[in-house]
Amino acid sequence: MEYVKNHFWQILIFFNYVIALSAVLTILHKKLNPTKALSYIIGLLALPFLGLIVYYLFGQEYRKTKLFSRKNVLNQSIVKKIQSQLELDTKEINEVDELLDQKSKLIPLLYNSEKSKLTINNKVTLIKNGDDKFKLLFKDIEEAKTHIHLEYFIIKDDKIGTELLNLLCKKAKSGLEVRIAIDDVGSSISSQMKKKLKDCGIEMFPFMPVRFSNLTGKMNYRNHRKIVVIDGKIGYVGGINVSDSYVNANNDRYWRDTHIRIVGEAVKPLQILFFTTWDFVSDGELEIAKTYFPDHDYKENVPLQIAASGPDTDWSNIMEAIFVAITNAEDHVYITTPYFIPNPEILTALQVIARSNITVKIIVPKTSDSWIAEYATNSYLEMLLEAGVEVYHYTKGFIHAKTMVVDGVFSTVGTTNMDYRSFNINFEVNALIYNKKIGSELTTFFNDDLKDCEKLDLKSWQQRSKRTKLIESTARLMAPLL
Repeated sequence: MEYVKNHFWQILIFFNYVIALSAVLTILHKKLNPTKALSYIIGLLALPFLGLIVYYLFGQEYRKTKLFSRKNVLNQSIVKKIQSQLELDTKEINEVDELLDQKSKLIPLLYNSEKSKLTINNKVTLIKNGDDKFKLLFKDIEEAKTHIHLEYFIIKDDKIGTELLNLLCKKAKSGLEVRIAIDDVGSSISSQMKKKLKDCGIEMFPFMPVRFSNLTGKMNYRNHRKIVVIDGKIGYVGGINVSDSYVNANNDRYWRDTHIRIVGEAVKPLQILFFTTWDFVSDGELEIAKTYFPDHDYKENVPLQIAASGPDTDWSNIMEAIFVAITNAEDHVYITTPYFIPNPEILTALQVIARSNITVKIIVPKTSDSWIAEYATNSYLEMLLEAGVEVYHYTKGFIHAKTMVVDGVFSTVGTTNMDYRSFNINFEVNALIYNKKIGSELTTFFNDDLKDCEKLDLKSWQQRSKRTKLIESTARLMAPLL
């Protein structure tokens, strides 16, 4: 005991490095992305104890494991039947191919990856900012007849959140089925409100609850999706969470965001996606009835795919779709994202097409809600500017929209940021829209936002102080971990 007491720290360091070396071997065996793997290895070897904690909390890899299995939902007969009914005939596929030209490569990519069906009969309404979204959403909830399903990264019982939850209570008391899946890290609902929801008959479950007693690396895998499905006929998806931060009526800082409302066939895959989450969080036997997938007679022709990705999918579907869309651009690519911390594939794709005389414009916030994300984002901008990419700093407030338009034909709106976390770790969902009218409307949104931006100049940007560049480089090293 005397020896242990006299050499306590040396012993701790010894065991730290025994465990760290074991973790390094595990990382090498997993064949992770080299940049990400190197970041973890450096942390494990250079930062005793802290490196282990970071790896334990954030370095576990659950993709392609049974932890997030979706088979309970996807194998049910009604879901298989719904998916088969969404198959397009040859005439419809040819019409879409004619519209999209090379962009049609996205359709088989997502189908082969996750059986993500292209739907045709849809109406899509673009929504700018939270106040407009909640006006539409509250009206749809008031008129709901059978069920309301919500899946959100952030729900807070602040002013707008309380208004929503009280409305859901009212509908539940009138006999509707109301289900809510919330992310346990992102959301904040008081115990009093939770009791009220339960007493109203609302079912609500947290996604992967995080408690000190069972804190594990799984806390790193968060449900970043924002989904609402009403009566199986109306769907919402996009960047807007449920919090006063997203409603500009009372904000000190202007918050700019984009969401969409969908009516039509695309609501069915959105409903299936909700049920895969519900099956996981409720941890119960879930029998899915045909009534959750009513027939649609909507004839407006907006081709749309619902793309999902996360540790429950075999591939990084949304990242791959964005990559294919960028590399097939012929005229322009317009990107709006609050966090630009790209993987090498996306970064290279943007640089290559910009150097090929294709117009690439990117809007990012001048001031982020995360200082480390802001510095990490800024570390990539000089490389883009050198390649001819036009980069704009949004100055009116914080821009949280996650959108992309390619050649005015293909566009995407969803929950996915242009960063490592969205591409590889979080559960995300995007709507991929193949329609010139929607592309034109999103382009108008983009051009309007440019009026509130500062265009970066390469020479001026290169004049940043050495201290700033050092902070950016340090933040960038952490990019795979952010």
